[in-house]
Amino acid sequence: MPIIDISRAHSLPAPQARATIDQVAAALRARFALQTTWQGDVLHFRRSGVEGGITLEAGQVHIHAELGLLLGFMQPTIEAEIRRQLDQHFGAAI
Repeated sequence: MPIIDISRAHSLPAPQARATIDQVAAALRARFALQTTWQGDVLHFRRSGVEGGITLEAGQVHIHAELGLLLGFMQPTIEAEIRRQLDQHFGAAI
């Protein structure tokens, strides 16, 4: 199973980081038809062929996704979109 695992440092206060993750998730929902739900500090997402979460930690955002076989072929596209959204909302990776 293909896996996407991305961490990004941030310096936002927790409420602002959570709101920013909501913005990132909204863009990913629109692009990939994901269903999302918060459970504590983790925004879980899923749809047929993908399951994962965005974990909000102090100073860091961590995205982990497991792709099914069919979406595995789209891994580079999905990963590029996640990185683009993180760059846009949290700043480019150092």
